[in-house]
Amino acid sequence: MIPLPDLPRPACSDEEWQTRVELAAAYRLVALFGWDDLVFTHISARVPGEPGAFLINPYGWLFEEITASSLVKVDAQGQKLTDNPFPINPAGFTIHSAVHAARDDAHCVLHTHTLNGVAVSAQQAGVLPLSQQSIFVLSSLGYHDYEGVALRDNEKPRLVEDLGRGNYLMLRNHGLLTVGRDVPEAFLNMYLFESVCAIQVRAQAGGACTHVNPDIIAGARQQAAQVTKGLGAQLVWPGLLRRLSRRMPGYDA
Repeated sequence: MIPLPDLPRPACSDEEWQTRVELAAAYRLVALFGWDDLVFTHISARVPGEPGAFLINPYGWLFEEITASSLVKVDAQGQKLTDNPFPINPAGFTIHSAVHAARDDAHCVLHTHTLNGVAVSAQQAGVLPLSQQSIFVLSSLGYHDYEGVALRDNEKPRLVEDLGRGNYLMLRNHGLLTVGRDVPEAFLNMYLFESVCAIQVRAQAGGACTHVNPDIIAGARQQAAQVTKGLGAQLVWPGLLRRLSRRMPGYDA
C-alpha cells in the first residue's frame, strides 16, 4: 500500500479554511452517496477574497480521502498558488475555470459521472417531468453537447453559454454539473439532479409514465423557497456534516 502524505494545514485566512472544510466535506459526501468515479470528476470552490482563485482536488486522491489541507489552490490560468505536490485534473480545470470566470454567483461547481446521470444524458429527450424532484431541476436546466474530453479552451464559451444563468447543466453523453452560491447549495442541487435521473431511469423501466403539468414547473423556484423556509441548502447541510462525521471523519484535517 502506498500511503498518502500528511500534508500540513496551509497558511490561509479563516474564510478560506472554512471553504476548504466545506469543500472537503462535499468530496467525501459525494463518495458516501456513491456518486464518485474513482478520481475522474471534480468539485471546485472560489477562494474568498482572492479573485480568480479557486480550490480543487489533488489529482489521484479518491474522494473519500480528500481533506481540507490537501485541496489545491489555483489561479485562473491553472497555476498552483500553494505548495502542493499533486497536480490537478486538466479537464477539471477547463470546466471549472470557465464557469467560475463567467458566473460571479457560482462559488461552487460540482461535476459527476454517475451511472444514472450519464444514462439520462444519453437520452435524446434529456430530463423528463416525471417526479416532484424534476420540477426544481427543469426550472433551471441547460444542455451542453458532447465535444470529447474537456481539454480545449475553445469549448469554454459554448459550455458557459449553455449553462446560462441556470444552476443545472446536463453534459450530453458525459454527466451532470451543478453550481451554487456556496458549497452546500451546489451539493443539494446535485442531490436533486442525481435523484431525478435515478427516478427517471426506474420509471422508464416500468412502462408508460405520467408527466408533471408544465404550469407547476413554472412555479418551482417559489415552491423550493417555501418548502425550505427560505434556508435553502442550509436546512440540510448541518445534518449532512453530522452524518459525515459519524461515517467518514477526518475531512476537516
